[in-house]
Amino acid sequence: MKTYVITRANGWGSAAELDAAAAVSARIGNEEMSDRVRWIRSYVTRHEGGRLGTVCVYQATSPEAVREHARRVGMPADAVTEITDTVIIRPDPAQA
Repeated sequence: MKTYVITRANGWGSAAELDAAAAVSARIGNEEMSDRVRWIRSYVTRHEGGRLGTVCVYQATSPEAVREHARRVGMPADAVTEITDTVIIRPDPAQA
């Protein structure tokens, strides 16, 4: 599997909507597509008008598998970009 970053801008109107989508995403990834997609982590972003988006890190067999996963969940996948290397200056900050 390769590693991808997925941008989902303005995908949700509230944290509750995002939580519901995350539950469906985890279920579909773990139960229906575990041989093609692995969700690693997501960063939640706030956009104009207060809408929420995410920047997600996935491992997948292809960009098409990532897009199929998004379609099954019913969430956007605005951009799917392969990660070719990782440069860590500091670890992710502790969750607030």
